[in-house]
Amino acid sequence: MDICVFLSAADLDERYTRPARDFAELLGKAGHTLVWGGSESGLMKVVADGVQESGGRLVGVSVDFLSHVARADADEMVIARDLAERKALLLAKSDAVVVMVGGTGTLDEATEILELKKHGKHTKPVVLLNTAGFYDGLKEQFRRMEAEGFLPVPLRELVFFAEDPRAALDYLEESAAAPGTGARA
Repeated sequence: MDICVFLSAADLDERYTRPARDFAELLGKAGHTLVWGGSESGLMKVVADGVQESGGRLVGVSVDFLSHVARADADEMVIARDLAERKALLLAKSDAVVVMVGGTGTLDEATEILELKKHGKHTKPVVLLNTAGFYDGLKEQFRRMEAEGFLPVPLRELVFFAEDPRAALDYLEESAAAPGTGARA
């Protein structure tokens, strides 16, 4: 399975890097491919290193203005014209999406992927890896949106919040084995 991971390019402390590394190792050992922003920086590098060292493939999608930090030894590297094309290519090249901790860029990617899913533009499983409760507030906001009628699709069909790396990968593998089952919140 080709799994897109959206995450920070910032250098972060162990409470975020360890779960990211654990997920990467699980992904690589299971023979999956990492589809990611292609960066050699921060958490993006941690995940790419872990996947590659564990036997997985790397497919990077960067943008021209970030090509100076693109990973040279990726199995495949695509340079998009802009961020919009980059997001579209990341989704097109993947079978599933995992959102790890990140800033505004990661949040932008996550909400666009969910919006596209809400409108039926893809049916890929989407997981938010809720490391150290990072997405607790967002989960609560999504639940409020659902309760107040802002989500025409049940939240459980849009996204699964995983509390640890193993739960995230298990969910993706179960979804691949039973396509069309949606997500659970």
